[in-house]
Amino acid sequence: MAKIKFTFEDKTLEEKTVTVEAGLTVLDAAEDNDIHLNHNCGEVCACSTCHVYIEKGEEYLQEISDREEDFIDRAINPRIESRLGCQCVILDDDAELEVQIPDQSKIIGHEH
Repeated sequence: MAKIKFTFEDKTLEEKTVTVEAGLTVLDAAEDNDIHLNHNCGEVCACSTCHVYIEKGEEYLQEISDREEDFIDRAINPRIESRLGCQCVILDDDAELEVQIPDQSKIIGHEH
């Protein structure tokens, strides 16, 4: 099982470590473990509301596409480690990731 440590820009939230199977996305992992991450487009890479920062473990994720890069440019405060949670497919059951979720209060969106 892959391990993901979720941290939060909103420091009032406590970090949470979860385990998931390879083949899921970071967004799937958040949803399955009651971690709030906005997402509006239905996981089809058509918005930037599920924007996250991959702090560790990028090598365990599906490569970023040109389309994803275009939408990251529209996210609030994009950085070099920015990805869209819906596009971060975990490739290895031995993956160890650290994912920071931006402050969700600054994002116009909703949880499904």
